[in-house]
Amino acid sequence: MADRELDVFAQSPPDWAVLPAAEVIKGVVEPETGMRTWRRRPNNPPVVRVADRYLTGVLDLRAIEFPYVLEFVRCRFENAPDLRQSKLAGAEFHGCHLPGLEARNLRCDNDIVILETTVDGAPINLTDAAIEGSLTLEHSTLNNPGGRALYGNRLTISGALLASGLTARGELRLPSLRVGGNLTLRGADLVNPNGLTITLNAANVDGNLICGQIFDAPEPKPFTSTGLMFFSNAQVSGAFVLRGAMLRPKTEDADPPPNDDPYYDIRATVVADRVQVRGNVLFDLGLHSTGTIRMVNGRIGGSLRLAGAEFDMSEGPGTRLRALNIDGASIDGDLNARQLTAHGQLRMVGVTVHGHANFDLANVDNPGDDVLEARHLVVRGNLECQALRVRGTVSLQGADIAVKFDLRGAHISEPGHHSRDGRPKPLLDMRAARVGRDLILGSSLDPCVIEGGLRIDRCTVGGTANLAGVTVGAECTEDRIALDATAFTAQQLLLTLGAPARGAVRLRHARCTSLEDNEHLFDAHGGVDLEDFRFEAFTDPVHVVDDEAIEQRLEWLARSGEYRPGPYDQLASVLRASGNDEHAATVLFTKQRRRYVALASGYQRLNFLPLIWSWLQRVLLGYGYRPMRALAWLIGLFAAGCLWFSLAGPLHEVNSDDHLSWNPVLYTLDLLVPIVDFGNKGRWYVDGPSQAFAEILTASGWILATTVAAALTRMLRRSN
Repeated sequence: MADRELDVFAQSPPDWAVLPAAEVIKGVVEPETGMRTWRRRPNNPPVVRVADRYLTGVLDLRAIEFPYVLEFVRCRFENAPDLRQSKLAGAEFHGCHLPGLEARNLRCDNDIVILETTVDGAPINLTDAAIEGSLTLEHSTLNNPGGRALYGNRLTISGALLASGLTARGELRLPSLRVGGNLTLRGADLVNPNGLTITLNAANVDGNLICGQIFDAPEPKPFTSTGLMFFSNAQVSGAFVLRGAMLRPKTEDADPPPNDDPYYDIRATVVADRVQVRGNVLFDLGLHSTGTIRMVNGRIGGSLRLAGAEFDMSEGPGTRLRALNIDGASIDGDLNARQLTAHGQLRMVGVTVHGHANFDLANVDNPGDDVLEARHLVVRGNLECQALRVRGTVSLQGADIAVKFDLRGAHISEPGHHSRDGRPKPLLDMRAARVGRDLILGSSLDPCVIEGGLRIDRCTVGGTANLAGVTVGAECTEDRIALDATAFTAQQLLLTLGAPARGAVRLRHARCTSLEDNEHLFDAHGGVDLEDFRFEAFTDPVHVVDDEAIEQRLEWLARSGEYRPGPYDQLASVLRASGNDEHAATVLFTKQRRRYVALASGYQRLNFLPLIWSWLQRVLLGYGYRPMRALAWLIGLFAAGCLWFSLAGPLHEVNSDDHLSWNPVLYTLDLLVPIVDFGNKGRWYVDGPSQAFAEILTASGWILATTVAAALTRMLRRSN
């Protein structure tokens, strides 16, 4: 062996280093040539070691059973070694330079080590090879730009595939790979700007699939990929790691989607459709991707972690800017996207999270479009979105959140637009969603701000729906809906908004057990629709002597929009159920007064008639809700009748044969009380003004007595 080291990249190797490749095999049989050494390690097959040599010709071991370990150190090969169909004890290339490696159908009883080695111009071809040990490519360089740097279809490795620090210019093509241990690409640099950087479709990794950063080096080196990483249908028994990776899509102009497929991602960095990972998927801690990470219909046995990752789709070609696409994925653990930064759409339609989902302190934007498309999302735990910053529409239609949805401190702005009419979509769309316990959009210290529409129609909340301090709406236009809670259902509803809604508020057909609101709810710029809104009680009941509170609430109802009878009936029902009958009567009294005002507004010429009739009922009867007012009129008319007939009498008897004593008091009672007969009415002849006055007393008696009787009947019914 020479005592000098060969520079494997030198243009012209020195004469002392030149060795015909055929001599390597010949030397095993004739070791006395002295051109290389061979030795046996303890408990291992013998090793043939060649160092610092320029090997000319072809190292041809094709279809040969070679029970030795080949070890090449700082060697340069003139031609690619041919190991096709061979059976080796092992092979190692350390610090070498190869023009490729032909090893189809290779069988190796131990490791294949390609360490700190450069392979130029042709791939390492391990198609259908079987390695009983591990395959090591650490800190090597594979150069075949535009082609395949590593070709390993159906490669089987009993141990691990170790490629930390690998540099590849070209595709690492490993479909249907079988690895018994880990597949490690820590700190690797994969570049194939016109196509795929690594292909692992239908691969099976029994350990971890690690494409992350090298953290324990003097200078941490991230994993980088320029091109598409393809993992569809892969199965990973451990974790799938892209922690701290730097991912860039293909750099050439993106092709249009096939057949205009709306679900095709034209700027993808990772495609892992139908991947199955039994452990965690770690796409966090500094992961930076400028293309789509796609994992449609994936199955994750652990958690999906996106915390601290950054997806940036703000540059480059493409119109469907999906930063993350995990439609139909199933996650057995948690979804952790805390402090995630995303410029582009997060698409999570039909995703099932069996643990918790966390988007606290995340910052996502896709202005003018959907930014979080999570229709039919299922979360078996909590959905935490505290201090979330969003620019774009959040779509949670039909979502099912088993416990709590917390949006305290969130800020959502710049909604998307409908494709048909161009009008803005609601910023937060939760129609037909279900929250098992609490929906928390606000608090006294850190409420949610929604600069657009909030849609929670047909949403069901099992506990409290808290909108305390929330700000909703964007523009002061009556045709814009700020809060749509049609057919919304909750146990407790807190509608103490932080400011009047900038748009209309709809609570039509909504239901809750207890309600807490404030004047901002009724000051919505587009009005409040309370038709068939039902609740059973106020969170803070109205005291029976608190007349000011009732007057204030009636004023709120008057400001809420055009007259509707339902809200007044509902308010009266709640007050009556709590034993507050006097205030309930006040509400119904006000309802009738405003009813006649609304009726009058519908007449063009005779609008004064309903107002006059309303005034008469209000003054005389209190619309039937002020029975003491009717009793007072009865007493007043009785006194007036007694005085009148005292001055006008005595009257003449109708029947001259009768000899009655004239009594103006009894005569007035007979006229005013329609049921009781004191024997005076009809026995005295009355004419002129007295006749007219008598008719007035009779008619008034019927009306007023009936009103008083009805009031007494209601009182007796309530007491029973």
